[in-house]
Amino acid sequence: MKQRIFMYLFVFTALLVLFQYVNSKRIFENINSKLETQKEALNKYKDSIAVLQDDILEVSHFNLDRNEDAISYFENDGYDISELIPFIKDELYKLNEAKGDHPIVPYAASEGRKMLVNTVKMLNHKWIIADFSDGEFWGEIFLTYEITEDRQLKFSLVESFLYPFD
Repeated sequence: MKQRIFMYLFVFTALLVLFQYVNSKRIFENINSKLETQKEALNKYKDSIAVLQDDILEVSHFNLDRNEDAISYFENDGYDISELIPFIKDELYKLNEAKGDHPIVPYAASEGRKMLVNTVKMLNHKWIIADFSDGEFWGEIFLTYEITEDRQLKFSLVESFLYPFD
């Protein structure tokens, strides 16, 4: 009788160890497959980030914030770039408040509307690109700007176009 109890205990223990082994192996394989999936996703995201960084670098090439020569031009004249860039943009936006037609935009607006400069991108220490719209028609302008000796800001329209209306 005592031998049978030991035999049953041995078989029960062997089955328990076998169950634990199979269960642990399944859990381990599941974790490994999840880890591989995460590694693949991480590599995909790293590649996406690298592509986006290249795109940002390319887009920001013509940007006053990243143009050391243009920044040096203003700093040599004693200007603080962190204050000057917003000032120039604000002065261009203030032209939206002028009575009558816009002083820079060479196109007339739709009836009852006014052409307004919406977005301004400063390319360097001399050039600006901006877009304008009256809500129905829109276009873009290329401006030059300079700060005169008496510290006045002067804009000059170089080129403009109006997108065709569909």
